[in-house]
Amino acid sequence: MANWGPFFIVPTEVLKSYRGQVLLREYLDEQELNEELKGLSLAGRVAKVVNPWYYRKVDTKTWIKIGESSDQKNNFAVSWDTTRLANGDYEVLGMMHAIVLSGDKEVALARDNIVKVAVEN
Repeated sequence: MANWGPFFIVPTEVLKSYRGQVLLREYLDEQELNEELKGLSLAGRVAKVVNPWYYRKVDTKTWIKIGESSDQKNNFAVSWDTTRLANGDYEVLGMMHAIVLSGDKEVALARDNIVKVAVEN
């Protein structure tokens, strides 16, 4: 299957610790999404792509929502305020949804990306 995203964007490859306000961004590979739609025999058009963001402390089960964006031009950017979090290791989840209109049906596809980061306030 094609991997259409989400792909996590960081300012540099070495940035693994965050503090204060962090801008989370991901991108979508539209060509790969269209290939997957063909592979799934889903004819139709992509009506909307939305990317909700979540975080959790490493070794916990519950995700906490940071925010959500459908602004593809700005790479689905959402600001994350880490100042109230305890220092430590966290996971950030981007859960990208593509809404496809196929005839009179609406089909939602989803992909996720989890990145481990350290919060150091």
